[in-house]
Amino acid sequence: MNDSIWRKSSRSDQVNCIEVSLRPGETAVRDSKDPKSSHLVIGSSSWGSFLGCLKAGRFDRDLD
Repeated sequence: MNDSIWRKSSRSDQVNCIEVSLRPGETAVRDSKDPKSSHLVIGSSSWGSFLGCLKAGRFDRDLD
């Protein structure tokens, strides 16, 4: 994945951040603080489902 283009969310901060790299049929995810370490590769359909759940608020928690 050395030739991959990694993108970081514009909403991320300097401490809690991941980067993603979109490739045909898959998405790779890594910790932006340690880009040389391993990364997680997720199939495109699973990544799409995950993003759909995020947008729907399924992972939101009450921060009271």
